[in-house]
Formats: sequence, C-alpha cells, structure tokens
Amino acid sequence: MFVKWLRENVVAAAMLALLRLYIGFEWLTAGWGKMTGGFDTTGFLNGAIAKATGDHPAVQGWWAAFLEGFALPNAGLFNFLVAYGEFFVGLGLILGCFTTVAALMGVIMNFAFLFSGTVSTNAQMLLLTLFILVAAANAGKFGADYYVLPYLRNLTKRTKLFTKKPAIKAPTH
Repeated sequence: MFVKWLRENVVAAAMLALLRLYIGFEWLTAGWGKMTGGFDTTGFLNGAIAKATGDHPAVQGWWAAFLEGFALPNAGLFNFLVAYGEFFVGLGLILGCFTTVAALMGVIMNFAFLFSGTVSTNAQMLLLTLFILVAAANAGKFGADYYVLPYLRNLTKRTKLFTKKPAIKAPTH
C-alpha cells in the first residue's frame, strides 16, 4: 500500500521532489568541491585499508583487498569517478532527469563509502534515497523525467528496439 502510494500519488511526487532537491544539493556540492578543490582519494583509501585490521575491523577484508589491489593503484581513475559521479548524481536528482538511475548510482556510492568505514551522512542519504528508488518514475514527476521518459518510451516504440521480432519459419514442402 505504501509502495503504491509512493509510485502513484501526486502528494508523494511533490514530497519526493523536495527530497530529491535536498539529496541532489548534497551530492552536487560535494562533487563540485572535489572537482574544483584538488581532490585525491589516496588518503581516504589508505585510511579505509587501515581500518581493516585489529580485533573489530570497521572494513571487511574483501573490501580492503579490493581497495588495496584495485582502487589504490588506480587512484587517478577514482578521483575522477567520485568527483564527477557525485556531481552528476546531484544534477540528475535536482533536475529530476533520469531520477531512478541517479538515485541508484547514489546508493552505490553511499554503499562504497559505508563499506570503507565512513558513516558521516552516508547512512542517512542512503535511507532517504531508497524512497526515491522505490517510487521510481513518480520521483521525477515534477522534473525533467515528466518529459524525458514519455519521449524515450515513444522513441523505443517507433524504432522497435525493444519489441519481439517474429521467428522466421522454415518453408514447408
């Protein structure tokens, strides 16, 4: 019942728009600060790897192995992905354009930060973003998705990209 309300109700769409603006602003400003402020993930990654030791590690061994074996050697790539990912997630949420995709990417980034032993506002943002994900298209009703999603649906129908083609039948003799 609550899910149906989130997905179909106009009041829910308005509330989700406000939620989108808040979360989007948080992502956008965090990303912009990283894009313009000489952001470097190396310290964060080393700190997360260090939290994987001791009697009660805050970071799981498998995640620390990923950070040490892949993320740290590719810190330049992660500098770009984190900064621009945060910025574009925020932009998508604020504009209400590809809202569900933006929210999903935000959830993935929040999980990565939580896996790395950093709580900060990530748990709160993760929880709030789940409402946007569950609401799906209704979360972008008061945003660009109102125009973009019908256009894309119509485009796929016209181009028949996602329609099932009839099987070719062999001739009978």
